[in-house]
Amino acid sequence: MKITNAKFITSAADRAGFLKTDKPVICVCGKSNVGKSSIINMLAGQKRLAKTSSEPGRTRLVNYFDFGAFVLADLPGYGFAKVSKTEKQRWARTLEDFFALTDIKHVFSLVDIRHDPTEDDRVMIGYLYARAIPFTLVVTKADKLPKTRRIPQAVKVAQSLALGTQSAIISSAEYGMGKEEIFAKIESILSDI
Repeated sequence: MKITNAKFITSAADRAGFLKTDKPVICVCGKSNVGKSSIINMLAGQKRLAKTSSEPGRTRLVNYFDFGAFVLADLPGYGFAKVSKTEKQRWARTLEDFFALTDIKHVFSLVDIRHDPTEDDRVMIGYLYARAIPFTLVVTKADKLPKTRRIPQAVKVAQSLALGTQSAIISSAEYGMGKEEIFAKIESILSDI
């Protein structure tokens, strides 16, 4: 799969703004600063399609991108400690409404390979299971670990989320690692529709 002209469509703060589309919707979710925007840019072959930031909690809206054959939805990061309780509750409500009102074909759930999954990560995976929403685990920032530690750490992350040891796609947006595997998964998703 090759994406040649991905573009930003719109952002939504709540259910009133959620995009209605005939195209399949695939989502990227994960805790704040896990690398969602970097993965989107890697898949798009662009450096600035999705805004990246070293400051966690920048994505506070659902951002939609047109990838030609599908729409990619970038969901607000969860688990960011430096926002108010009210803001966290608003993000949670936005996510709950989004999952309830959108026909989601697949979710790529991102976890930073350098750290054990958080309770928020476990809650998200549990939520996807409970809602029977198909998902794939993507462990990000693999370039930050030595090559010999990547597979054992990806296995550890998958096991701590009660997933099979072959369940994780190891990725690094910095080096394009995991791009082919993610596209292969997307092609499989689209061929089943």
